[in-house]
Amino acid sequence: MKHSPDAMTEMKRYRGTNPIPDDFEDFWKERMSEADREPLKAKLVPSDVIPPCPTSRAFDLWFRGMGAAKLYAKVFMPTEKLAGPGPWPMVMRFHGYPGRTRSWLENASWVGMGCILVSMDNPGQGGRSEDVGGFTGTTVAGHPILGLDGDPENLYYVRLYQDIRILFRTIAASEALNHSKTYIYGDSQGGGVGIATCALNPKAIDKAGILYPFLSDFQEVFELDADIVAYDSLRYYSRWFDATGAHEQENFYKLGYIDTLSFAHLVACPVLFGTGLADTVCPPITQFGVYNNLTCPKKHLLYPDYGHEEIQAFDDELLSFFQEANNDE
Repeated sequence: MKHSPDAMTEMKRYRGTNPIPDDFEDFWKERMSEADREPLKAKLVPSDVIPPCPTSRAFDLWFRGMGAAKLYAKVFMPTEKLAGPGPWPMVMRFHGYPGRTRSWLENASWVGMGCILVSMDNPGQGGRSEDVGGFTGTTVAGHPILGLDGDPENLYYVRLYQDIRILFRTIAASEALNHSKTYIYGDSQGGGVGIATCALNPKAIDKAGILYPFLSDFQEVFELDADIVAYDSLRYYSRWFDATGAHEQENFYKLGYIDTLSFAHLVACPVLFGTGLADTVCPPITQFGVYNNLTCPKKHLLYPDYGHEEIQAFDDELLSFFQEANNDE
């Protein structure tokens, strides 16, 4: 998709539309403190799907999250025969919306690089993680608005980011998951979740690969009439519960607590960022807004003829990006 020089200049300068709440950093410090007070309860068991082989071991990680929800993550580890003695780097991968962790076969690429792979099913999105519910207001139109009628600390993605904090604590407490470095990778919803994870756990993460992040710049998405497909919950909520728009600014302010745009300035690790300029699901300008607010070392790869889809060229760049970090010993 071709963008005029003026449009590209505008996107490269764009800083975002959705408001960032005034107490954003204090809000998240308290949310992370809440997650840190949760008792750890976890079990790492051999996968009930994938048998062991000489070069890798597959495990199911079950742990308790916020509200005592039973959560699940795939753990795929190389063996000493493949990767030499550990500890090995770890890739934490976040999946798209809605969905679940990618297949063991697809995740084997990370093991082939000599990395531990950890990938959690987001609660209630098609995988094995339990969603204990309890969100105030409608639950019919999608996860971005779950809890929007209540206090912001009860939004779906607030709880998810607390669960990820508990996952980090669980990994740190496990001798079996001893690792040397942590890399984040996420595309679409996984990209938005990846940015937030980097922002909220800055000391734990060494590098991040982020591809066309969802959950970015909600108000701009709405004003562009791009609130369809993944963002359709914004339109449904507006039509059903705020038909006159009387609470529009209040709602976008509250969504600012989970907007990827709000987290970007807190990311400290190097980021490799990819955008398909023909993306009609996550508008490119919203992605530029996130990228332009990153203050960490960063690189933006643009793919003019790609939309919201597999971008093999980015996959290859990502492997080099992480492998380069792995060789910086």
